[in-house]
Amino acid sequence: MAVCIKDCIQNLNLVIGCTIGCSYCYARNNVRRFRMTADFARPEYFPNKLRLMDRLRPQNFLLTGMSDFAGWEDVWREEIFARMAGNPQHQYLFLTKRPEDVRFACELDNAWFGVTVTSSREKGRIQTLREHIRGRHYHVTFEPMFDDIGTVDLTDIEWIVIGTETGRRKGKAVSRPEWVWGLTDQAHALGIPVFMKEDLLPIMGEENMVQELPVAFCRVLEVQRTWRNS
Repeated sequence: MAVCIKDCIQNLNLVIGCTIGCSYCYARNNVRRFRMTADFARPEYFPNKLRLMDRLRPQNFLLTGMSDFAGWEDVWREEIFARMAGNPQHQYLFLTKRPEDVRFACELDNAWFGVTVTSSREKGRIQTLREHIRGRHYHVTFEPMFDDIGTVDLTDIEWIVIGTETGRRKGKAVSRPEWVWGLTDQAHALGIPVFMKEDLLPIMGEENMVQELPVAFCRVLEVQRTWRNS
């Protein structure tokens, strides 16, 4: 049975807000609906949430579920990564759509840096990520997909996530099975795990869903299970 990615990776929204303004942005809609901040277009930092990293029970955390890493201020990054260094029990994921706007280096083995690619025109973001962010681990999210991404350079990429646009936006993008398989086959040829998000279930069918995680993420989930059983 297909699982929800949120059951494997939890959002830790230390920063809320993004300046990019994508028409399909679910985060902006949720922030407005629940009045999380006054203006989503102005990223806001919530340092009081840093304490959530101090929990001993390990988690796989996505820190950019409602922001873009490129929009973070340097002082925010310094404080957040210092706290991460003191909490190696977790895995931390980051995403950006503007890797060209970031210059950052990190040697933490539990930090994963990624880009979002939504069309064949954006494939260059992957190389820009490798050039602008020096890290130990890289990943790519293909969601939503507006066309066939085609052949991609997955050098040094350790995980890819594939999805489709959600919500009821008029004219929303719908991923096609052949696009999904094209990326999956390329990743598997290189031994890279692939996670098809649960939103692809109606498109791919239960029997075709591939939901793989990096070994480091699986280890976190295994430890979580021992905590629940103890």
